[in-house]
Amino acid sequence: MKIVVAEKIAPAALAALKEEAKWTVVGPENINGNLAAELESADALIVRSAVFVDGKTLESAKKLRVIGRAGVGVDNIDVEAATKRGIAVMNTPGANAVAVAEHTFALMLALARHLAKADASTRAGKWEKKALQGTELRGKTLGIVGLGRIGVEVAKRAKAFGMKVVAHDPFVSTVLVRELGITLAALDEIYRDADYLSLHVGLTPQTQGMIHAQTLAKMKKGARLVNCARGELIDEAALAAALKSGHIAGAALDVFTEEPPKASALLALDNVLATPHIAGSTKEAQDAVGVQIAMQVREYLKRGVIQNAVNVPSLSHEEYVEMQPYISLAERLGAFLANVTAGNVEAVSVRYSGRIAEWKTELLRNAAVKGILNQMLAEKANLVNAASIAAERGVEVTEIKKPRTSTGGAGSVLSLLIKTNAEEHLAKGAVLHGKSPRLLAVDDIDIEAPLERDLIYMRNQDVPGVIGKVGTILGRHAINIANFSLGRREKNGKPAEAIAVVHVDSKPTEAVLEELRGIEAVKLVKAMRL
Repeated sequence: MKIVVAEKIAPAALAALKEEAKWTVVGPENINGNLAAELESADALIVRSAVFVDGKTLESAKKLRVIGRAGVGVDNIDVEAATKRGIAVMNTPGANAVAVAEHTFALMLALARHLAKADASTRAGKWEKKALQGTELRGKTLGIVGLGRIGVEVAKRAKAFGMKVVAHDPFVSTVLVRELGITLAALDEIYRDADYLSLHVGLTPQTQGMIHAQTLAKMKKGARLVNCARGELIDEAALAAALKSGHIAGAALDVFTEEPPKASALLALDNVLATPHIAGSTKEAQDAVGVQIAMQVREYLKRGVIQNAVNVPSLSHEEYVEMQPYISLAERLGAFLANVTAGNVEAVSVRYSGRIAEWKTELLRNAAVKGILNQMLAEKANLVNAASIAAERGVEVTEIKKPRTSTGGAGSVLSLLIKTNAEEHLAKGAVLHGKSPRLLAVDDIDIEAPLERDLIYMRNQDVPGVIGKVGTILGRHAINIANFSLGRREKNGKPAEAIAVVHVDSKPTEAVLEELRGIEAVKLVKAMRL
């Protein structure tokens, strides 16, 4: 494995990567300004915020499997281009939560006690004790927008300062809120009640510009605003107007729409405290994000565990271990169906019943699509880009979930339907006997067969003599039968159609398959290796 670390990260992070004896770690000092050349043979890339990874950079990265961002924002990475190439993009949310929360409080205290003015005044030889009289945080109301890891850390500290905390976050449990001893409220209530408003949400179409003239007008007169999240959350011109009018008493900003800010009207105001996007920049935080991304990348390369990815669902190690046999089942079921179905694929339906229906099924879906596409395309799909490639090719992929239903004695059943321009087939599978992926049915004809190794799938009229002729032909060609699974469908109480999955110890030649197709009553013969 080759890991390219394009920017400086903590020594402990590099050490974690170098623990792998067969891995080559290329540091920023060895790149010599030609990142694209280093990426040609790289399996992983780790960056911070200064290196831009665009689509052109990725063109040379034929082997790259993962990009690790030591930090939260992934603005410097073309995530769409990475997804199309099957490259997982990971970041490290929360690793700098304490650093950002502490900086948030530093800014709040600085606003409350006029620290910047006091410092400048004292250095100028003045002693303005009355003019610099401050206020306390104790007893004030702090409004927190966004109760993620940083918001939670801010809330904890606010409680220690004796503040009343109201927060807005539609995706937080009441249990957490109760444990923190805070109150959830609608945004308008927070704007109305907060003495300090602190923003801790990501940048989305819904949050961009969320603090504008109208929302500022809703805020309590004399309130103070703190932003250590994203500059684009605030309409800077509207905030400047509110600060000039005195409706907003002060603002402390660590982030700006343009960084560094060049023509921001905010910087001309003496009730604005500005810092250069350093909220997460502590030694401890930088060490933490470096070590965390190194561990995430290592886990992904060694075990396939996806954590904190922005373009594929993240799983804990325990979740991945539980899901992995079903990922294998989905891929093999897809490969099986792709081999037995004629025509151009138009639609794929992935259906889950039982406990797996309650999981994050995107990886199972992608595994099934991967299994199908990789039987047909030169462009290889993986768990990251399978759905994307299918969409590009106009293949409709849908999912149907039916939780807590048992079928055929298996607790969780994965069903896969392929519809082509010529026909459609449905196969069902489950994980049995520990971790063994098994075929349970094809087109509602029950059968149980391992989805592994070399196999021959046959479909025939259910008449006497077919099994014996198959054994005779394979024996004549010295092909040993390892397992012979049968299933059949009855019509009007009489045998009508049969299917067989014949596992063999050596791959049959096309001539052997032609002989099998020549058996009267045989309608289909397909060989495959799963």
